[in-house]
Amino acid sequence: MKFFSYILVYRRFLLVVFTLLILLPLPLILRSKEAECAYILFVVAIFWLTEALPLSVTALLPGLMFPMFGIMPSKEVASAYFKDFHLLLIGVICLATSIEKWNLHKRIALRMVMMVGVNPAWLSLGFMSSTAFLSMWLSNTSTAAMVMPIVEAVAQQVISAEAEVEATQMTYFSGSTNQALEIDESINGQEANERKEKTKPVPGYSNDAGKISSKMELEKNSGTNSGNKYRTKKDHMMCKLMCLCIAYSSTIGGLTTITGTSTNLIFAEHFNTRYPDCHCINFGSWFIMSFPAAIIILLLSWIWLQWLFLGFNFKEMFQCGKPPTAKQKACAAFIKQEYQKLGPIRYQEIVTLVLFTLMALLWFSRDPGFVSGWSALFSEYPGFATDSTVALLIGLLFFLIPAKRLTKTTPTGETVAFDYSPLITWKEFQSFMPWDIAILVGGGFALADGCEESGLSKWIGNKLSPLGSLPVWLIILISSLLVTSLTEVASNPATITLLLPILSPLAEAIHVNPLYILLPSTLCTSFAFLLPVANPPNAIVFSYGHLKVMDMVKAGLGVNIVGVAVVMLGMFTWIVPMFDLHTYPPWAPPISNETTP
Repeated sequence: MKFFSYILVYRRFLLVVFTLLILLPLPLILRSKEAECAYILFVVAIFWLTEALPLSVTALLPGLMFPMFGIMPSKEVASAYFKDFHLLLIGVICLATSIEKWNLHKRIALRMVMMVGVNPAWLSLGFMSSTAFLSMWLSNTSTAAMVMPIVEAVAQQVISAEAEVEATQMTYFSGSTNQALEIDESINGQEANERKEKTKPVPGYSNDAGKISSKMELEKNSGTNSGNKYRTKKDHMMCKLMCLCIAYSSTIGGLTTITGTSTNLIFAEHFNTRYPDCHCINFGSWFIMSFPAAIIILLLSWIWLQWLFLGFNFKEMFQCGKPPTAKQKACAAFIKQEYQKLGPIRYQEIVTLVLFTLMALLWFSRDPGFVSGWSALFSEYPGFATDSTVALLIGLLFFLIPAKRLTKTTPTGETVAFDYSPLITWKEFQSFMPWDIAILVGGGFALADGCEESGLSKWIGNKLSPLGSLPVWLIILISSLLVTSLTEVASNPATITLLLPILSPLAEAIHVNPLYILLPSTLCTSFAFLLPVANPPNAIVFSYGHLKVMDMVKAGLGVNIVGVAVVMLGMFTWIVPMFDLHTYPPWAPPISNETTP
């Protein structure tokens, strides 16, 4: 028994050692560059899937092992760890830092919720819409962490208001109702703060940096807050609905922009590196492609969650002229109160909003496709200016534009200004910059380069070429389902980084436009909806104690099916003419029938 306890304690160390030893015969027996690269690929894949080592530490292994096996020199491997992607990420983090520092995200969320009203169905749609919009520009993790305390406070306010109304009507707490409500709000506020501290994410960009491994702790939290918290089953169902709305919409919103989630950025960099002659993937084309899909997924997910937990009552939702109930009034009053606490919009928020809008407009107008964009002004250097150029330009302005004056008191008692503080400082930027994701993505690029240099990508493509006899829709469906299943147990960046070097040669081998397979696979990588540990937003909402694992499994299964179905629909409707998917493009490499021994 003691022996097994030691194994349990040192399981990660043993997994690392045995993985390296068990797979070692592969390069020793076959003695080819393809086999050596496959050994490194398997080792990295196992470490990423099991998280035996931190994800970013595993991502450094290609920098160590490729030179040792003679696949790539160290200088070439090192250059793969910093690409155009990283410059784009830096600019986006500057924007996200300023938005969160000046509370612009909270103002946007509360304002959008105020616009849709306080009916439970519309309220959940309002929270989903505002969360999805914020997630387009901020990390999914920080969006969920920011919105969830507001949702929790609103839900508890609704429950408390209903209890107060019933208590008043039944005269059980005559004369002390308000005091009881205040006490209840205070307790709920303390609980919310405690939960927020427990689930406070590491500052940074990516919601996908890794899977939350403390499943037992989350389940423990879920059991401590139930029981005396809900007056009726409907109150409990409403809390479940609100939690899942935030978790799922924070992920769905990230689909719509290249910068919305790290998996989109990884795909864009991989695609542009592998197919440099194709200039079809940019911020504008991605938004036009994914925005309809995200809207459809969001609405269908809202309908599914509403039906699953509260029932979808059209008569109640579209009641015209009927006065709001007491709990709806209390909910509206709380949201309005929270919005008023922010005060009038400040100069710093206005400047951040202007820069945010300017960045989006420059991204859209760089090369929209249907008309000439501003990149045509630099026709002497085609392809030199990318989305990262825009991100860096706007990002640098955040360090330059004054936010407030710094003053000091002279010996005579006079207050004088001696300097100014910019919108963000380097220290604040560093606290938000996800260096772990930057290293993880760099490791993925290095791995892809190694697969190309060793010939492993071509070998895989040739071996997968018999799949060309299958219908294209079936190949897309299989790859989408494979990715969706894998991403439930592995981190999203690790999943897409692992599969892109495999799916690209597959598309080339079966003579199909690579976008036909890569686009749905990339989008489906974000569909980690089933488990609390599948991604950080799921873990954050689960820790509030309203949900059980089976609640998330039932709800997530439906959202997964909706997501894959909508992506499949898009691939055969509006996305086809955008990229001419029915033809094998000239920018893809010609088909070779050579096989690697």
